[in-house]
Amino acid sequence: MLNTTQLSERFENFAKLECRGSSELYEYLSIKISEDDELLELCMNSREGQPVPNLLFGAVHYLLLKGKEHVLKEYYLSITKDPREIDDSFLHFKDFCQVYKDEIISLLKSKLVQTNEVRRCAYLYPIFCYIYSVVKKPLSLIEIGTSAGLQLLWDKYSYSYGANGIYGDRNSRVHITSEIKGNYTPSFLLPSPPVASKVGLDLHINDLNNFEDYLWLKSLIWPEHEERIALFEKAATCLIENPVELIEGDGVALLTEVVEKLPKDTVICIFHTHVANQMPEKSKYELLEKIKMIGSKRDVFHLYNNMWDRNLHLDYYIDGVEYQQTVGETDGHGRWFDWNVM
Repeated sequence: MLNTTQLSERFENFAKLECRGSSELYEYLSIKISEDDELLELCMNSREGQPVPNLLFGAVHYLLLKGKEHVLKEYYLSITKDPREIDDSFLHFKDFCQVYKDEIISLLKSKLVQTNEVRRCAYLYPIFCYIYSVVKKPLSLIEIGTSAGLQLLWDKYSYSYGANGIYGDRNSRVHITSEIKGNYTPSFLLPSPPVASKVGLDLHINDLNNFEDYLWLKSLIWPEHEERIALFEKAATCLIENPVELIEGDGVALLTEVVEKLPKDTVICIFHTHVANQMPEKSKYELLEKIKMIGSKRDVFHLYNNMWDRNLHLDYYIDGVEYQQTVGETDGHGRWFDWNVM
C-alpha cells in the first residue's frame, strides 16, 4: 500500500506528466494536493493498484455531476459554461472533500478507474489494419480491461488524420480525429478490416444502460475536455445499438477459456490500453506466458501499452514464430500517436 510520501509524488507527477497542457484545473489541484497531508491521508482509502489522482478527481467530479451543492462546481466547465479562474479553487476543493468525506471514501474504496477513452481507437484502427494486412484473416478481438466495451467498437467509428481522407465506417456518428507522428505513415484500409468476434473482459463491467455506471465513466473524463465528453456520449449510444459480449472477471485468468471458443479460421487479437499499470507484476508475466502458449497453437497478436513503459507495443506469433515491434508513444487521450512500423 502506498504511503503519503509516495502519494505526494504521484500527484506531482500527475500534474507534470498528465495534466500540463491538458487540464489547467487538475494540474493546479494536483500540485496543491501533493502538499496537503489531510487530502493525502484521505487518498489512503483508495483501492490498491489504482491510479489515485484519477480516482480522487473522478470521485469528486461524480458527486458534483450528481448534483451536490457546493461552490466548487463553479470551477468545472463540465457543469458551468463560464467557470471561475482556478486561483482559489483548491480552498473549495478541500472544503468539498471535508463536507462529503464519507461519500468520497466510499467511492475510493469501491470504484475502479476504467476510463473508456474512445479517441484511443485512433491508433487501434491502423494497428488492426496492419494486422489484417499481415495475416489476411478476420479478427477475433479480446480486450482486457474493457470497462464498458467502447474500444471494442473501433470498427464502428470513422477516423481522419489531417487531410488524408476518412477511414473506417464513414456513416458512423462517432468521428475520431488524431495526429500521426513518427517515422512512417500507416497503410489504412478504407473500410474496416473484417471482425469475426468481440469479447471484453474486466474485473467490473460497466453497463451503460445503468445510469450510475454511465455517470461514473463520464466523471472520469476531465471537466475541460468537452470533445471527449461528446465522443463518450456518442460512443455510448453506438454501444447500446451494437452490444458486444462482456464478461466480468480476471481477464488474465479467463483468457485461455475465452480463446478456446473463438472461430478457428480467425487471427486472435488481444489488446489493452492504459490498463497494465494496474496489473500486479505476477499477472503481467502470467499474461505473457499464456499468450506464448496460445501462440504455439494459433496466430495471435498482443497489443498493449503502460505495461513496462509508455510505448505502444505489438508482440505476435505467426506459425509459432515470435515477433516484437514497438509502435511508439501514444498520448493518453489519443490526441496523437507515434507510428514507427514499416
